[in-house]
Parts: sequence; structure tokens; C-alpha cells
Amino acid sequence: MTEQNVLVVTVDDETNLYKEGLEAIQTLKEGEHLNRPATVRFPNESQLTDVFNERAYTFLRVIMDEEPDSIRETARLVGRDKKNVHKELTTLEELCVIGFESVGRAKKPVFPYDDLVVSPLAHDPGDGATAAP
Repeated sequence: MTEQNVLVVTVDDETNLYKEGLEAIQTLKEGEHLNRPATVRFPNESQLTDVFNERAYTFLRVIMDEEPDSIRETARLVGRDKKNVHKELTTLEELCVIGFESVGRAKKPVFPYDDLVVSPLAHDPGDGATAAP
């Protein structure tokens, strides 16, 4: 079974990113594989929903399903102005949610993951809470 390349988007204001980074570096130095998904963390639900709104999901669906060759084509597919689409896609790129590939003079948006998991609820990592089946 092949591993899936998953992006996890979550709210996590309690995470010590510096400590996590040091642990990851140590793991890599020991020659071990990091078995963690790519993660984008927001400090609160409001900031997460500002970025991962209905428009963002529409962009991601179009990028994954239609594979547009440019920002202009993406704008056409979603029926929105190119300037506004460029701004929102650039935000997603800055968060490493999407990337851009050069196709001539155009920038092709790509979603480099197999799946996206969004967990919008903040929780205390030590609370032991688990999802019900």
C-alpha cells in the first residue's frame, strides 16, 4: 500500500512549533523517516475560516478536477475576476496549500497532495479527546 500525501489544516494554538521542529530535525539526523503529514496551523477558528472559505474549496476542487493551465483559466472556470483569483491563489500558495508551475508565461496552479483534511475545532492536545466512530 502506498502512502498518501495528505495536507492537514487545523487550529492549534497550543503547539510548540520550535520544539516540534527540533524533534523533526533530530529524527532526520538519525536517518529515520518523518511519518507526519504536511500541516498548516491557524491560531484560531476565525483565521482558518477566513482562508478556507467556500471560495477556497471551489478553487481547490477546480484545480484538482479540471487542472487549469493558468490563473486566468482558473478564474474563467470559477466565473470570477482574474485579479481576485490571483490574490486568493497567492494566499494559498504562501501557506503551501497549492503551488505554481511555470507554463510558458502562465502560472499553473497545482494541488500537490492526494487529499486535504481540515479540522476546524481547536482542542487541548493533552485532553485525550478522540473522535467518535
